[in-house]
Parts: sequence; structure tokens; C-alpha cells
Amino acid sequence: MAVQLRVLGVRPGARLLAHASLSGTGLRAELLRDALTGVLGPRGTLVVPAFTPENSRTSSAHLSRIEGLDEAGVRAFREAMPAFDPARTPSQGMGALAEAVRTAPGAARSAHPQTSFAALGADAERLCAGHRLESHLGEETPLGKLCWEGGQVLMINVGFSVCTAFHLAEYRIPKPPLRMYECVVKVNLPEGRSGPGREGEWTAYEDVALDDGDFPEIGRAFPDSRVRRGRVGGASAMLFSLPDAVDHALDWMTENRC
Repeated sequence: MAVQLRVLGVRPGARLLAHASLSGTGLRAELLRDALTGVLGPRGTLVVPAFTPENSRTSSAHLSRIEGLDEAGVRAFREAMPAFDPARTPSQGMGALAEAVRTAPGAARSAHPQTSFAALGADAERLCAGHRLESHLGEETPLGKLCWEGGQVLMINVGFSVCTAFHLAEYRIPKPPLRMYECVVKVNLPEGRSGPGREGEWTAYEDVALDDGDFPEIGRAFPDSRVRRGRVGGASAMLFSLPDAVDHALDWMTENRC
């Protein structure tokens, strides 16, 4: 596996954002994580999305969980929702590799309650620090830092529809559309306080209205010359420059989004 990663173009010392769906590939998450960190070496950093989209009032993931509940049931469900805790809350729908990185000894995780990242390696703590609530995937996030520092994106057994890098382009569009978000976050409350929500509170904030509906089309327009393709284990894989992906997505969105 390490040889395949090197042939694909993963290099020692790189900062690498990895997306993977290991179902049906025969790849084990821990072995893939260790192969990646081994190739990256002591100066490299492996980063994965550790998102928690269900921690929301409006996401499709949350709405699917409350579908069919009456008003009282929705209220009870939301009052019982656990607050996001960077140290303990599992990622949701990000796959086994993301969880293998998040739970590894020495891993760092950013503090955003919906779009956190987990990282292992030399720059893990620095990349994950300072992830503001009002910026899911903008410049002042692990994704933004990776872009400014010339990071790469590795995609294993997934397509451009889940390419998180494209979201950064949405923040670079002049006057991007905004919307309100709400999520429940962990708070430190006085000893002895009890009752629903005693470990967390709902917090509202405004941020860019994220939309990944056209990501497959943006990916199809991404020049093949900028993408290295190969195999990792028995799975298809792509490796490309994160800044190149963001620049391409920005050009495409500027021309094609209303």
C-alpha cells in the first residue's frame, strides 16, 4: 500500500487532506491510516474531515432523523441531543478512515461543532487551532490553512461530489449568499445545575450558504492534467493540488452559479 501511495504522488513532509470510502474495498482503516502517516513521515500531516452534520436544526442529516415526529417529539429529540465535544463526539458519515484518524493517539481535532477536522502529524495542532464558529470551511479553518500552505487532496473510492476543497471556493465568491445555522455546543455550567441541555446550549450563527449540488459537474470539468490517478489496495484513487482544486471551483462557480 505504501508503494502505491508513493507512485500516486504522496510525498514525505506533505500536508494531505484525505477522503475515503472503504466499504467493499478490502482496505482496513487503521492500516491505511498507518500507511499514509508512514509515507508522509515525521514532518508530514494527515488531515481528514470529522464532520457532525446531524448537530443542526436544518441539515438534511438532522431532518431525516426527526422525520415523522410530531411537534412534541421534535422538541424532546432536540432537547436530548448531545452537545458537540471535540474530544469525544464521533464524526458522522465521514467513514472509517476519518474515525481511525480522530481516535488515534496524538490526534488533534478542530472545535467547529458541524465541520471539524481531525489531524495527525507535525502540524496537526496548528492546523486544527482557531476554527471559528462563523466559518465552516473558510479561510480561517484547517481547510483554508491547507490551501494557503499548498496541501494536497487524496480521494480513495470516492468522487468529486464529496470534495470538501470545493467549499472553500464558495467563500471566495464576491458577496457569497449567507444563511443562519444552529447547533448545540458543550458549555461549562455551574456545578449542581441539572435538567435538559445541562451540558450544552443551542447556538445560532451566520455563515456562507454551503451548496455541494454542483460538485460532480465541477469535478467533471477539472482538467485531467491536474489529477493523478491510480490504485490504493484494490480501490481507485485520485491525488491533486488543493489550491488547484479551489481555483478551478472558483472559476467554475463565478461563471456558472447565479
